[in-house]
Amino acid sequence: MRWLISAFAVIVLSVFTLPAMAIEPIKISRDDVALDLSKAVEIYRDQGENFQVSTAPGIDGIVRRIEVSALDERSSGDWAVFALANATDEQLDRLIVAPHFRLVGSGLIWPDLGSDRIAAITPSEGFALDRQANKDADAFLVTLNPGSIVTFIAELSSPKLPQIYLWEPEAYKDTMNSYTLFRGIVIGIAGLLALFLTILFVVKGTSMFPATAALSWAVLAYICIDFGFLNQVLNISAGSEQLWRAGTEIGLAASLVVFLFTYLNLNRWHLHFSYGASAWVLLLCLLAGVALFDPSVASGLARMSFALTAIVGVGIITYLSFQGYDRAIMLVPSWLMIIVWLTGSWMAVTGALDNDIVQPALGGGLILIILLIGFTVMQHAFAGGALHQGLFSDMERQALAITGSGDIVWDWDVPRDRVITKPDVTRQLGLPMGSLHGPARNWLPTLHHDDRDTFRTTLDVILEHRRGRVSQSFRLRGADGHYHWFTLRARPVIGSDGEIIRCVGTLVDVTEQKKAEERLLHDAVHDNLTGLPARELLLNRLETVISIAKTEQAIRPTVMVIDIDRFKQVNDSLGISAGDTILLTVARRLHRLLRPQDSLARFSGDQFALLLLSEHEPSRIAAVAEAVKQAINAPITFAKREIVLAASIGLASWNSSQSSAEDMVKDAELAMHQAKRFGGDRIEPFRPAFRSVGTDRLQLESDLRRAVERSELRLAYQPIVRLEDRSVAGFEALLRWEHPRRGSIPPSDFIPVAESCELIGQLGLFAMQQAADDLSSWQKQVGDIPLSVSVNLSSRELIGRDLVNDVRSVIARANLKPRNFRLELTESLIMDNPEQSAHILQKLKQLGIGLSLDDFGTGYSSLAYLTRFPFDTIKIDKSFVDDTSPKRSVLLRSMVNMAHELGLSVVAEGVADENDALELRQIGCEYVQSFMFGPPLNAEGALKLLKEQFPLVQA
Repeated sequence: MRWLISAFAVIVLSVFTLPAMAIEPIKISRDDVALDLSKAVEIYRDQGENFQVSTAPGIDGIVRRIEVSALDERSSGDWAVFALANATDEQLDRLIVAPHFRLVGSGLIWPDLGSDRIAAITPSEGFALDRQANKDADAFLVTLNPGSIVTFIAELSSPKLPQIYLWEPEAYKDTMNSYTLFRGIVIGIAGLLALFLTILFVVKGTSMFPATAALSWAVLAYICIDFGFLNQVLNISAGSEQLWRAGTEIGLAASLVVFLFTYLNLNRWHLHFSYGASAWVLLLCLLAGVALFDPSVASGLARMSFALTAIVGVGIITYLSFQGYDRAIMLVPSWLMIIVWLTGSWMAVTGALDNDIVQPALGGGLILIILLIGFTVMQHAFAGGALHQGLFSDMERQALAITGSGDIVWDWDVPRDRVITKPDVTRQLGLPMGSLHGPARNWLPTLHHDDRDTFRTTLDVILEHRRGRVSQSFRLRGADGHYHWFTLRARPVIGSDGEIIRCVGTLVDVTEQKKAEERLLHDAVHDNLTGLPARELLLNRLETVISIAKTEQAIRPTVMVIDIDRFKQVNDSLGISAGDTILLTVARRLHRLLRPQDSLARFSGDQFALLLLSEHEPSRIAAVAEAVKQAINAPITFAKREIVLAASIGLASWNSSQSSAEDMVKDAELAMHQAKRFGGDRIEPFRPAFRSVGTDRLQLESDLRRAVERSELRLAYQPIVRLEDRSVAGFEALLRWEHPRRGSIPPSDFIPVAESCELIGQLGLFAMQQAADDLSSWQKQVGDIPLSVSVNLSSRELIGRDLVNDVRSVIARANLKPRNFRLELTESLIMDNPEQSAHILQKLKQLGIGLSLDDFGTGYSSLAYLTRFPFDTIKIDKSFVDDTSPKRSVLLRSMVNMAHELGLSVVAEGVADENDALELRQIGCEYVQSFMFGPPLNAEGALKLLKEQFPLVQA
């Protein structure tokens, strides 16, 4: 009864303490070198410091129960149980080995980074097992008696037991030695490679070498930890190994990001790549701080970063390779190896690959990747180095030149009839990629319809004659419907059989150049302000219409020339910008009166011309002219003011006697001028009698044009004399025209004609250059004497845009000192536009030339303006010198004193006798100019006078 109670108590106690069930022993023979016990081990968690377990059935078949107490103070209550059976008749010695770290099955998110696995092992019989010295694993030596069955209870130091092996001691030693040799070779190669790349960085100095060297050093550190080499150097404990392993994985992930960014030079493609790479590396650096607290989390994030870098790298390298970026293309093999290695690593850490060779194989694979990357970097870095400079062939130079120019290569494979452009021209057109690759006929629908026949004919001629060149511009339609201009220059390549095998050349986008040409052509024949056709374009259209009118009875053109009366007063009172606005308003009003076949042009500032084709009847033409007059007369509101304009309109209708468009326009202009003579604000049809009115002026204009061409113009030089010693101080150059029939024509007759027909600029430039050349010639023959030459300036020259440049060019060509060259301007001339005159005169003064104010005192301007202009000399008009009134002396003295107070010198004109000269000398006048002191001379006469005046200087 007591036995039953005791047995029942034992059963109840066993139930309530939840003992383990008896396990199945693993049989061992003498031929077993290494047995994996991982799947035969039973793990019991949270069992406390005392653990009870049922043993494996012994030889007698009895299952015993034993209780084991924890020996390690840090015991977590986790236990592992397994049983071994010696099936031989010999005593067997074996090593129970539990590695601290195993990559296989370590996990991706929170990986197992290794630690002590087994604190102690207690057998069911005999003494506790002896721990063997091993820094990489927990190893225990066990001796199994013949035929014995022993149950082992292992006290776990960590919750996980990734692997446990039963090794034959000598075999284990030999295996470790072989792994040690392999690991030593791999570590040696990695170290040499890292050192070599570092040395190359010092020698070469390019940015890709430090990035590659950093990656190789990171791989070396990772392998040293993974192979246990660092344990031999630093004596790292199994617990702190987790921090080192996490750190090396973070370094590996960061160095891969830096290498990818630096090698591909991603900052050249977009600045955002720099921001992204910097942020990525910064986060990995912060991850190193996380590793101090939780190495598993840091390692898991580093592994995911490495995988993400590899995946992103695939996309970037693929894209840049299709763009023809050579660095990306060269990196493709290395990156494929990285992807393969990453796949193998993923299969290992997830347990899909489960063997002892995986971990060292992956370490060796990293070294192969670094070797290939190092070779790629060296190949790229030294491919264009100093050793190869100057060794390019002509073909290579041409290829580099085309690549550098950015032109598109146009390649037509004639036998296969396949056209290829590199880079693809469809990208510029916005068309589907490769849509123009293929037969040459594929280009015809995209070509402008006006260019198709020329394109097709050009290619056919090349094929037919088997020689020649293609040089053609054509338009290609883009996806948006707009046309792009391209210029194709190509030449055929002849095969051995004499047939064309290819036609290769360049295709250049010249759209901007064509647009610029169109703008220049438009601006050349159109008015810049109104956009209306200019005189030349209207004459061209009229010439075409006249040629048609000679054969078509229904076409009878009429020309109206419209000149706005007294428009200069509008500019003077409101300003030039307001005048331009009013002209635009007038142009819009006139344009609204036109029919589609009519044309409106702007001839000059306030002069328009209308080519009327829509009306033929005289009454209807008169009605249109009246409508034009009324449109101009209608008030224009500007700045809260109403401005009323009037216009003089001359019209001329075509008849068979008129031979050219120029004649017809001149007739209309004669009628317009006649309308102005009659008071303006009227319409005047042309009558043949008007030609006699303007014949003399027209003939004079025609003769003046020929006079310039025939060199009928010359200069006369009137001396300017110093009153102090009666020596020549300079000359005033006077323009003279010796007409072959009319004789000498005074400037007062031909200068206004030159200004009206826009010849004044040409005459003024001739006078300045001739005067400067003559003075330079005199100085060479007489010596460098204090002498100047003065040239008169007209109103058209003063407002010309090129005056300053012309003066600078004249002085430079004649090799004159600027102070020896002077320009003379009248007071009325500068007061026409004082603001612009002051601006131009300041620029002229900056050149260093002299400026004289001619006819001083005859104008109507305020003397206050005299201080605004940079004159250095005033010329008193002869009307003041000839004056016989009692106030003459007072007035002359006042003018001279005022000039001296302003720092100006004075020249008096028209001095008739010695008394006037003496009086002017007494009141302080420095210079005189008149016939008394010397008439105008030709260049030879002026030189003779100078030689007489300065004999000593000449000698």
